[in-house]
Order: sequence, then structure tokens, then C-alpha cells
Amino acid sequence: MNRVRLRSTPPVVMNLMIANAVLWLATWAAMTLRIPALDAMLGYLPLFPVESPWFHSWQVVTYMFMHGGFSHLLFNMFALWMFGRTLEYDLGSKRFLTYYMVCGIGAGLIQLLVGWLTGSAAATVGASGAIYGILLAFGMLHPNDRVVLILFPFFPIKAKWFVVIFGVLELFMGLGNSIFSFDNVAHFAHLGGMLWGFGLLWWWRKRGMISRY
Repeated sequence: MNRVRLRSTPPVVMNLMIANAVLWLATWAAMTLRIPALDAMLGYLPLFPVESPWFHSWQVVTYMFMHGGFSHLLFNMFALWMFGRTLEYDLGSKRFLTYYMVCGIGAGLIQLLVGWLTGSAAATVGASGAIYGILLAFGMLHPNDRVVLILFPFFPIKAKWFVVIFGVLELFMGLGNSIFSFDNVAHFAHLGGMLWGFGLLWWWRKRGMISRY
């Protein structure tokens, strides 16, 4: 990939970042400025369990653009910017957006299923399911590219192992969370995003719509 591409941000990644930032600012304004109408409107956007009276079908899309705090938003948008730019150039803007939405909606459906099985009443927000799908795609399409982990900046690892590490961690944390309830993170939604992403990439590869992985 040339330097111009590395320095630029393609349109879908840019617009997704803007949309997420705008909704986070709206949420912040509603909570800080105490605007009842805005707060009521935003209350319909998180993904509620199917048994909840607050659940609506559109929430499997809108929950992706809501975040629980600035750090949550920052992590997801940084990952989208870091890995999504390369993937948008690889797949093309239309296919990249399709991939992002399939991973995010698929993650939401998995979370609804897990919530129904475990009886969880918590609402889900965040683009993390779609982001984990992007991490998977990057690892599959660029398996030997080096990725620097924040905790270990001097030991870059290949993208394929980066994805494996994150996938295994999410699996163990998801199982542990379902047993011990040690955090409020939707780990199975993250895995769901990776699973749907893998399925879509496999389908595209089978149909000759992508040439590698």
C-alpha cells in the first residue's frame, strides 16, 4: 500500500467515525445539559433484551453507534481508523460498509441470543462487534503484517496471531463472565462479530469476490 493511502482516511471509515462521534456528543449533551427530549430519543437506540418493553428491531443497527463513555468510543474509533482504512482500500467502500454492518448486526443478534439464554437484562451499546470483525478481516487478509500491542510496544506480532490472541481472550472472558459476572462487557458479541465476519469473507472467497486469505 502506498504512502498516500496510509495517510488518508477513506470515506466510509471517516463517515462511520463522524456518526459515532456525533451520537456520543448527543449522549453527553443529553446527560450533562439534561435535555429531556434528546435523552428520551437516545433511550431508544441501545440494544435491549428481546423480553424488554424497550426492545425494537432497529436497535440491532443503532446500538453500534452508541457508546458507554469516551474511552469506549476512543478505543473503537482508533481501531476502526487503524485497521479499517486498509480494509476499505482492499474491499472497496461499498463492500467494506457491507462487511462492517453485517459484523455489527450479527454481533447484536448473538448478544440477543446470549442475553435470552442467560436471562440478562442489560442493554448493549458500542461498535465493538463490528470492530472485532474488522480485526478478524485484517488478520485474514494481511496475516503477516506486524501489529504493535499497546501493552508490549517493543514486541510487534503478526496480525494472524494478534487475531487469535484476541479471539481466545474473548472466549475465555465470555465464559468466565457468564459464570462469575466479573464485568459488563459483551464478550460474546465480540466473538459474534468475528464469526459473522469469517462467514462473510468465506462466502466472498468462495464466489471469487476476494482473491485471498
